[in-house]
Parts: sequence; structure tokens; C-alpha cells
Amino acid sequence: MTESTTTLRDGHTPVPPSPAEIRTERRRLIESIRALRRLLDGRRAFELADRRRLNREARDRGRAEAACAKTLQRVHERRLRRERSLARRIDGLDGKREHQERRALLVLRRESVESSLRATRLTTGDVNGIGAGLIRDLAAAGIRTAADFTRVSWGKAPGGKGGEVLYIHRPHGRKVHVNGIGEHRGRPLMEWRRAAVARAKARAPQELPPDQRHRIAEIIEAERARLRAEAAELPREAEAAREEAVRLRSEALSRLTEAAREAGRAAAERRAEFDAMAERLLALQAELAAHRDRYGDAGRRLRHAQTRALRPLPAVPAPYVPRDPAIPATPGTPGAPGAPGAPGEPGADSGESTPVNDPWAVGAPGTSGRASLAWLLPVTLFALLTVTGVGEPGDTTPPLWLRVGSRLTALAATAELLRLWVPRRRPWTAAPMPPGTGAQSAGVFLALAAAGMAGSGDADVLGPAWVTGGLAALLLASGTGRRKKG
Repeated sequence: MTESTTTLRDGHTPVPPSPAEIRTERRRLIESIRALRRLLDGRRAFELADRRRLNREARDRGRAEAACAKTLQRVHERRLRRERSLARRIDGLDGKREHQERRALLVLRRESVESSLRATRLTTGDVNGIGAGLIRDLAAAGIRTAADFTRVSWGKAPGGKGGEVLYIHRPHGRKVHVNGIGEHRGRPLMEWRRAAVARAKARAPQELPPDQRHRIAEIIEAERARLRAEAAELPREAEAAREEAVRLRSEALSRLTEAAREAGRAAAERRAEFDAMAERLLALQAELAAHRDRYGDAGRRLRHAQTRALRPLPAVPAPYVPRDPAIPATPGTPGAPGAPGAPGEPGADSGESTPVNDPWAVGAPGTSGRASLAWLLPVTLFALLTVTGVGEPGDTTPPLWLRVGSRLTALAATAELLRLWVPRRRPWTAAPMPPGTGAQSAGVFLALAAAGMAGSGDADVLGPAWVTGGLAALLLASGTGRRKKG
């Protein structure tokens, strides 16, 4: 403890310090305590920021775990889909082989029929009524065998003159008309072709040759082996995808852990600084109390400052451990809603019963100390008085000072309530309204009402106005005292 004392020149008999020296020393101690209190005022904001950091870190870890779990689920589902698809394709290979054999047989029979039709030439005597001359005319039009035409039909004559004539259709859609080939010769010509087609189909092979069947079986077996190899590769691919997802999760968690460790180290250093300042403040308070006990009162001016300087320190916050979002919250588990240790429940964070008005219990998500929505009622009332004033809705007109002063007072009350209420509604700065705020609000409202009654000029309401004003003064004094203590 530092004291300002003076001694005689011989160094033996101490002389009590003068009142000026006592006040100087007292003022120095008070100013030092004020400076430390101003520094310690930043601890609340620091603790709230640290809680937000811890919640953010827990949320980031939960997101990394959820992303990994989602990736593993997708890998599992993709493997099941591919396994089912490969199983269906392997089971369908037998039907595919039969289908390819039928297609190959159809192609073989079509080629055999076409070859037989190309070998069946139109000669004299094959069709009744068609002699050598018509055969030459048909050959000139490109019709020599049964494969050179498909059908006959009636249509308008070339150039649109001469009525309808018989057309012979070629295989590729072109049709020709040969003079002398009409209904009596066209029908036998088609009968000749139908007979040639029937003979060709009868001579066409009814089953595939062994070499083609063997070749199709080899293709199907090669496809089966490829699909089985692909199915055998699925577990290795899924395991590689799982390992990659786990690796990415581990890397993300390592980065988050390292960042959290650095942030935690910085927070611990900052918290140690606050603790050291708190210890220094306690030491200064003890020195100030000893100085007061030794030398007594230092004057009226320092009395109030000395009382404020000797106020107890704010409560030290309990350690806050956020619940991991990756762990589902169930009743009865720490961090779960309704369970001890859950944010907003008794015993949150510290494991003990935490009062609702604990200044360090606020800021945790879901805390029950959030300012009530009922404060919107006085805010709305004061906002209405800001617009209408007091004593004006009646028949009398209040004086100018009352009209202006009431509006300014109501506006100041509205702004002050909003300044206190809005931050205490936010999840990260949630807190109850300061004690005494309700009494102050009621006192201001009653004071405005008393001023309105007094400014109306009616002698009958002067008595109630004085009573209302006195009650308003009591409420204001009570609310202000509670605000200072809080």
C-alpha cells in the first residue's frame, strides 16, 4: 500500500499527511480503479464473442461430420444401385442370347429368300399372256427376276392422260408402267412372284448353323465375364470412395481443431489478462478501503466516487461448452433441451443451478433470460405520446413548453427503451432488461400524465396532478436506485 506521509528532517518522527495529500492519494486510487473497471467492462463482450466462436466451431465440426456421413450414404446407395443393375443385366444375358439368335436367323432367312428370288428369272411360259416381247419390255424397265418388283397397283397414266394404268413397284419405291401389262397380265405376274416367294421361304434354313450359334454364345459369355468383373470391382471402388470421404473429413477436422486450438490459446491469454486485472482491481480496492479506514473521509466530492470504486466486481462467467451439433439432442443428455446443462436450462454450461438474472448466463442460444416481448407495449405507448403529446386531445390547448417538452420526453423514453430492449432480444446477446427499468418507465409515464393534467388549466385536477407527480417521482427515484445498484 502506498501512502503519502511526511517525516521530520531528523528521520525519526513521522508526520501525518495533510488533507490535500490524503485527497490526492485517494483520488489516485479511485482513478486507478476506474481505469481497471473500464478495461474489465470489455470482458462481457469478450465472453459473448468467445461463446459465438465456440458455437461456430461446434457447428463447423458438425457440418464436416454431416458432409462425411452424407457422402458415405451416397457411396452406399450408388453401390447398391450398380449391383442391382449389374445383376439384372447378368440375369438377362440368356434372354439376350436367344434374341440375338432369333435376329440372326431372321437375317439368314431374309438373305436366303432374296438370293432365291434373284435367281428366279422371268421367262416365256412362266406367266400366261406374257410372251417374249413383254419380257423384253419388262427387262428394259429393270424387271428380270422375282426380286425386281414387290407389288402392282392402279394409278393415273403418265402425264395425266389416258385414264388409269397398272404400275409395277420396284423394291426401292420406284414404280414403272409397261405397255401391255394390265389387269389380265398383272394378276398372273403377281401370282408368279408369290409362288416364287413361297418356294424361297420353304427352302430357307430353319435354324442357325452351329458356327453362328457358337459365335453368339462366345459374345454373350464375354459380356457375362465383363459384367461379373465389373461387379467384383464395385466393393473396391466403394471402399476407395469411403476412404476418400474419411480422409477429407479428417483433414477438415484437423484444420478446425488447429484453428480452434489457436483461438482457444488466444482466448485463454485474454482471459488471463482479465483475471490479472481483476486481481489488481481487488488489490486496489483493498488499498483504498485501508486508506479510508486509516484516514477517514476525504471530503464530500470524493465520497460518491469512493463508494462506486468499492463496488464488488461483476460475476466471473462459468466455462461454456457448446453442444456438438453432430450429436442428436435427447432429453436427459447434457446439452439437450430440458436437460441439466442445456442452454437456457438451470445448470447450463457449468453443471450447477444458474440464476436467470446471472449476467453471464446470457448469450447462450435459447437462454431463458431474454427480454420479454411485453416491453413493446410501453415502447408503443411512448411512441404514440411522441406524436400526440399530453393534454392536447381535450378542449384546452396546453402551453408551448408542455407540448414540446412532452414530445421530447416521450421520444427520449422510446429511444432509451429500444436501446435497452433490442440487443437483449438477439440470441447472441440475450439478457433480461436492467432492474429498475420498469419503475423508471412507469415514473416517466406518470410524470407526463401529471404534466398534462396540470397544463390543462382545470383547477379540479390539480390535486390528482400533484399526487400523480409525487408517485412518478417515487417511481423514478426507486428505478434509478435499482439501476445504479444493478
